[in-house]
Amino acid sequence: MSKNVGRALLLVLLTLPCISPLVAHGTNEAHVQKQPVRHIVVFKYKPGTTPEQIRQVTDAFRDLRTKIPGITAFEDGVNNSPEGKNLGFTHVYQMTFEDAAARDAYLPHPEHAKFGQLLGKLAIVADVFVVDYATGR
Repeated sequence: MSKNVGRALLLVLLTLPCISPLVAHGTNEAHVQKQPVRHIVVFKYKPGTTPEQIRQVTDAFRDLRTKIPGITAFEDGVNNSPEGKNLGFTHVYQMTFEDAAARDAYLPHPEHAKFGQLLGKLAIVADVFVVDYATGR
């Protein structure tokens, strides 16, 4: 056996204990599909947006929980981090869905579309970003 092949074999044998737990606990697509999904939406409102307008958006967002199946929780809040890294994004909305399928059904749902129309009508959102992730890993 050549010196390089021997080193390569030794490296593989030494790393197997590190790799095997990853393989054993690897992502199982069916398992991920059944995990709750968090849907985080963060708004940057335009200057001049009134508290009443923000309340109207927040209430409409919260009401989706009663109108769309699969939403198990809703939370909202205003950034209060002292770090100053929010880039002007101030209002956080978090929904929890039963699983990825419920989240996927929510996105094209007519009630979600109505919420989007409200945002368009009010024209108070300067920017938005969304992050989704499965929980329970």
